[in-house]
Amino acid sequence: MAMQQNRRLKLANLSVAESETKRSIARSDYYPHISNQSTALYLTQLEGVVIPAGAFGSPTLTGPIPSQSLRLGQGAQAAYTSGTGLVQPFTQMFKIHAGDRAATADVQIARINETDAENSISLLVHQLYFNILTAQAHLDAAKRSASAASINESENTQAVTEGKSLDVATLQAHAAYLDRQQTVLTQQLAIDDAMLQFDDVLGLPLGTRLILDGESLGLPPMLPSRSEAIAAFKASNTKVLSARQTVEKAKAAVSAAHDAYIPDISGMARYSYQSGVPFLVHNFGTFGGLVSYDLFDGGAREAKLKQAKIELQMAETQLQQTESDVAIQISAAYDKTEQLQQLVSVVDEALTARIEASRISAQRVAQDAELASSAAKDDAAVYDTKASLLEARLGLFFAEDNILQMLGHRP
Repeated sequence: MAMQQNRRLKLANLSVAESETKRSIARSDYYPHISNQSTALYLTQLEGVVIPAGAFGSPTLTGPIPSQSLRLGQGAQAAYTSGTGLVQPFTQMFKIHAGDRAATADVQIARINETDAENSISLLVHQLYFNILTAQAHLDAAKRSASAASINESENTQAVTEGKSLDVATLQAHAAYLDRQQTVLTQQLAIDDAMLQFDDVLGLPLGTRLILDGESLGLPPMLPSRSEAIAAFKASNTKVLSARQTVEKAKAAVSAAHDAYIPDISGMARYSYQSGVPFLVHNFGTFGGLVSYDLFDGGAREAKLKQAKIELQMAETQLQQTESDVAIQISAAYDKTEQLQQLVSVVDEALTARIEASRISAQRVAQDAELASSAAKDDAAVYDTKASLLEARLGLFFAEDNILQMLGHRP
């Protein structure tokens, strides 16, 4: 359900789609750009060519040529032009390629972040699932302890009635019972809070009550050795992979800054139609090239190149720091799993002792050699130790899942 409905994953998916769209935009600059430009103009006044009378001579037979002054108009007051042109970049390809590299790095980063989000959400599902199971186990233990405190209060009340104990014993027993009841309420609130977080992660309406199956956890994951994990994490850890793509993006920015010194040379072709423009036919074609170069920009190109090189150094340093941090985290995670394995063994042994103590206490109660409250306390201690054992085992399970997530695998 989390893989299908979690909003964080949906945002990660949309981020990938957005990055791919930006890459498509960057790659579109490789191709010729074809555009049309049309204008409609009205001129308030036109200039003309005036030919005076007799400008071409005055033969005796014909008289002045022309016989009177002539005015030849140039164009029309209403003029229309429309041209469709194609521009193909040439030297700009270097900068376009650098932009394409940067956009591709962004796509890779988005995909890595998407994978990391999936792995993190999977790990969070495990964590919340384990937390709820542990809290429920502690709730059962707290209820047993509250029941034992209630029995102890009843015994003290009877002892006061029979004159075998002072009133203060009843007050102390009642206070102990209230403390146990407070623990029960605290555990119940913790379960409610964890269930709300679980609903949110799964994309369910808040307040949905789920029944968790404690028997469905399966076997713990198989982990590589510590040395194998430290040797392999650089090729699979999402943080390292993302930092590596950031370095590639910074390298592309350096290339683009270098390419800014290359003149922009483009080829162009245009086919035009006009009406009302003097000295031009209605339809004509234009072919040629365009060259553009900034002769002076106040040092902007040099500053941008310097900035790109600094950002590359920062990205490379951040990559090294990320690799070091992840190596430390993996080593610490393996230390934690070893400690939890020892803790599981200790708590398991303690549970065996608690169960035996509870059995002996129950026998003594049956023989009237011990109060019922003592047996109830020992029984509550068994459930409390069972909850601690479950917490230790699930903690070990989660620590191993955390190592899987660090190695770039989904728990």
